[in-house]
Amino acid sequence: MADSPGSRMITGRRLDAEGRWDGPAPRIMMIGAHPDDCDFRAGGCGKLWRELGCEVFFLSATNGDAGHHLQGGGPLAVRRAAECRAAGEAIGVRYETLDIHDGCLVPSLEHRETFIRAIRSFAPDLLLTHRPWDYHPDHRYTGQLVQDASYLLTVPNLCATTPVLSRMPVILYTEDSFQKPLPFSPDVVVDIDAVIDSKGDMLHAHESQVYEWLARGTTVPEGDAARRAWIRERVKNRSAASANRFRSELVAHYGDQRGNQVQCAEVFEVCEYGAPLTAEARQRLFPF
Repeated sequence: MADSPGSRMITGRRLDAEGRWDGPAPRIMMIGAHPDDCDFRAGGCGKLWRELGCEVFFLSATNGDAGHHLQGGGPLAVRRAAECRAAGEAIGVRYETLDIHDGCLVPSLEHRETFIRAIRSFAPDLLLTHRPWDYHPDHRYTGQLVQDASYLLTVPNLCATTPVLSRMPVILYTEDSFQKPLPFSPDVVVDIDAVIDSKGDMLHAHESQVYEWLARGTTVPEGDAARRAWIRERVKNRSAASANRFRSELVAHYGDQRGNQVQCAEVFEVCEYGAPLTAEARQRLFPF
């Protein structure tokens, strides 16, 4: 059957001009190492997916209880969990933290099984995470734990009380700038110009980080409106660096005119441990 005007087929699921899916929309999950990692690395795409009706789940592998210069422990963990919830509410995604101490994530069997259960429980079509090469051990081990969990997601007799996945999700790494042992290799580039302010609003919710811990030595404005504008500008600059870094890939994907006009981007690399990112899967998972 031919598509009606204003609609397109995405692996058998119709998304019309009003953004309605014929069948279930893709389920998207990101596991970041710390509260705010998901926002920085995929907040724009998170907003785009939600606008299309996808279920999106951001999960922090640690509770962030060491991520501050003045506050720490239980009170900081509680504060950062609340910040995650507020960030999720800003774009309509579910956002939770695991109760693993900041700086204490290791690729243990216990943590692997925690990841397996979390991923199986949500059953994503697409899973995002860090590459396992990074300055921060929590980032490295988050990526490694996703890798270690990937095949076992479909093994019934492991974590047997959590229903096994019938198929592997596509797994993508988020962008970084590390060169050794392997530099980041862009496979998916996304124009996030239309949602860059929403990405800033997510980060605005992480007050303990963007206005305190990460802002040490800088002058942070007072007042909600001024702070919101300040963090939006910083997020825009960071996302603009990604767009400029991968300008040729943006042009290849969007064409010369639009590709050269994109100001802000998010970029991802395929993890070969997941399901293949076929042309059909790419169209389904990244229809924007």
